[in-house]
Amino acid sequence: MILLLDLCYEEDSLSKYEFVLPIESSLNRIGVKCDIVHYTKISDDVLEDCEKIILCGTALKDDIFIRRLEAFHWLGSSTRPVFGICAGMQVISLTFGGSITSKRAIGLKKIDIVHENDLMGEPRQMEVYHLHNHGATLPKGFDLVAGTPNNVEAFENRTRKIYGTIFNPEVRNKWILERFVRISGD
Repeated sequence: MILLLDLCYEEDSLSKYEFVLPIESSLNRIGVKCDIVHYTKISDDVLEDCEKIILCGTALKDDIFIRRLEAFHWLGSSTRPVFGICAGMQVISLTFGGSITSKRAIGLKKIDIVHENDLMGEPRQMEVYHLHNHGATLPKGFDLVAGTPNNVEAFENRTRKIYGTIFNPEVRNKWILERFVRISGD
């Protein structure tokens, strides 16, 4: 089972329909069971029951999660594969010593995969969908996967199996979600 963490400003907000449910739908289509939990409701019991975790994105002006980083204390010691999408990538960056940058992007954009990896494959150019006001820096212990050091599009910590994309793969690149499903937790 994959745990989808809803990072929206409140539980069951309308934003859930745009940023969480499309991920659930994409995974359900390939036979993957998901549980959705709002990040303020996370507990050890919830974490024990999942194999992998996806931190979902939020609306453009929704960054309340930044002021509630203590809710993500578990991330530093997680042994499960984790994938942060948009706001989720920002949470990962902050948790591991990175920072959030001002980086508004809306719409389709071509990016360069610069490092072969389990999540996005071999180096090449691809088109992705962005919807964010903030970016994230590369935290210590993470490798740049796509973009540049000053414009991080994707990163990974291969040893800990933690991945992040600032873009939203559930919109245009659903195959990335499928690749995350295939990443082993061992």
